[in-house]
Amino acid sequence: MNTDKVISVRNLTKRFGSFTAVDHISFDVDKGEIFGFLGANGAGKTTAMRMLCGLSLPTDGDGQVAGCDIISQSEEIKKRIGYMSQKFSLYSGLTVEENVKLFSTIYGMSSLQIKDSSASLFRDLGMEDMRRAYVKDIPVGWRQKLAFAVATIHKPEVVFLDEPTGGVDPVTRRKFWELIYKASSEGMTVFVTTHYLDEAEYCNRISIMVDGRISALDSPAALKEKYHVSTIDEVFRIVAQTAKRGD
Repeated sequence: MNTDKVISVRNLTKRFGSFTAVDHISFDVDKGEIFGFLGANGAGKTTAMRMLCGLSLPTDGDGQVAGCDIISQSEEIKKRIGYMSQKFSLYSGLTVEENVKLFSTIYGMSSLQIKDSSASLFRDLGMEDMRRAYVKDIPVGWRQKLAFAVATIHKPEVVFLDEPTGGVDPVTRRKFWELIYKASSEGMTVFVTTHYLDEAEYCNRISIMVDGRISALDSPAALKEKYHVSTIDEVFRIVAQTAKRGD
């Protein structure tokens, strides 16, 4: 196991009865890297991510995330990572300030740390005037920025983004990726799944899962050159055409 990597897994496998959701996958992710994790519905992405986040134990294989063993230190992993998804990121019935305080507490920050970090967060995002606004009442672009800021307020070594830009307009998506680039430039590792294949072009490397296995893994440029195409969408169509699983 390579302990110099922020994420390092070998032969990671998850079975549910006779069904193998994740089938002996192996890969490494470097510090500060933006790593795209692609695959059609049913490919095994979510199951793999749950194991990496310490939410599900593997059936076989091993791995480390942020220096912690995914089998014996799952609770410690949860303290060292951030997580954001399209389906659930913020509590819409709470105010902006209440959401920040809640998630900071979940991540184990002290009262003083929460006070200092919250002040910096609102200042950096330009949201001082929105502190007491309910999340459901602020524009979607601001919600996206707030959700990312909350997921990374405790300065995790790696942040997992599960389809974070689903359902938002292209301008908001582009602005969200500016936040990802900033976090990466500051040394944070970003592990992101997306159905927008144009976004995969922004990653340092991407992997493509097919039926529980990693069928391709390299930089976007190298994959396009390998398959003699001009877009990652075309790469994905070629790699995923052998898939037997459906939605």
